[in-house]
Amino acid sequence: MTATAYTLAVLLDLFCLFLGYRFLFQPRPAATGYGVPADPAGDAGAYLTIKGTRDGTLGLVGLALLAFAGADAAAWMMLCVALVPLGDTLIVLRNGGTKAVAFGIHFATAVVVLISAGLLFLA
Repeated sequence: MTATAYTLAVLLDLFCLFLGYRFLFQPRPAATGYGVPADPAGDAGAYLTIKGTRDGTLGLVGLALLAFAGADAAAWMMLCVALVPLGDTLIVLRNGGTKAVAFGIHFATAVVVLISAGLLFLA
């Protein structure tokens, strides 16, 4: 169980780093994949950069907690971080995104993050 808990947590943290990278270096395609495309006529660059910084930071903090503080600290972090994809679900729904993206990507991610937290608490 411990190997599964750590593996899932590391994969989620690495995925956050990937998302952060993508929003920083490929912001418009990343926004489209998020479910709410950036307005081509507007200047959404700052918001996309904020999202990239947020996601990347969450990934780094998660990896640091796993490496230096252990499973319990990482579990509490995952429990709190689950609010981010839940919020993303609402953002997509409120801004014209599809239910498939809102629930199939963001809500599903929240569920996986909560499962990761549970596994880490058991580790």
